[in-house]
Amino acid sequence: MKPAISYMRVSTDKQGKSGLGLEAQRQAIARFAQVQDFELIAEFQDVETGKGADALSKRPQLAAALAEAKRNGCPVIVAKLCRLSRDVAFISGLMAKRVPFIVAELGPDVDSFMLHIYAAVAEKERSMIAQRTKDALAAAKARGVKLGNPNIAKAQKAAAQRRMAIADGFAANALPIIREIQATGASMRKTAAALNARGIPTARGGTWAATQISDILKRDGV
Repeated sequence: MKPAISYMRVSTDKQGKSGLGLEAQRQAIARFAQVQDFELIAEFQDVETGKGADALSKRPQLAAALAEAKRNGCPVIVAKLCRLSRDVAFISGLMAKRVPFIVAELGPDVDSFMLHIYAAVAEKERSMIAQRTKDALAAAKARGVKLGNPNIAKAQKAAAQRRMAIADGFAANALPIIREIQATGASMRKTAAALNARGIPTARGGTWAATQISDILKRDGV
């Protein structure tokens, strides 16, 4: 069997639930590899935008996939061309790196010229969708339609209240330990060091500093 590298991408975590989710891509690549007699020796995946000719700098896993493919002298397989990019310049840049890549939905025999054509069509499609969306919003605004989510302010307020409640709960749990340590005469800096030595994380899972001790004490009015 011929070796190959598998690469997948979603733009956001939410796309994992869509038809372009990671699992759907993984299955498409696996089916293609089985039919075409490829052995997938490594898998890479990004959660990042595909926009722009400089997108490679934002997608470290794609860069790693290309490097691994170059080391093994094998191609990179993607499920759909848009999982690489809809940007012609980006696709051209990948070709210039002289690492072959195969788009499963297009088949194994698509040459570089046709890949440029497909990328150009995808780029044009993206542009047309963006323009249609822009025109539709402008038309709705002209009709007096109030744009935006009317519940967004309410949702933001509720989220802020939840964050505050979580912070208050954490402070209430941490305060007795802080008082216990400070009862020995420890400064805020030494209190922070003692909490770290005990393996007690901050609310965000990090290490303590004097400023965080101060914040919790202020919450209690100390």
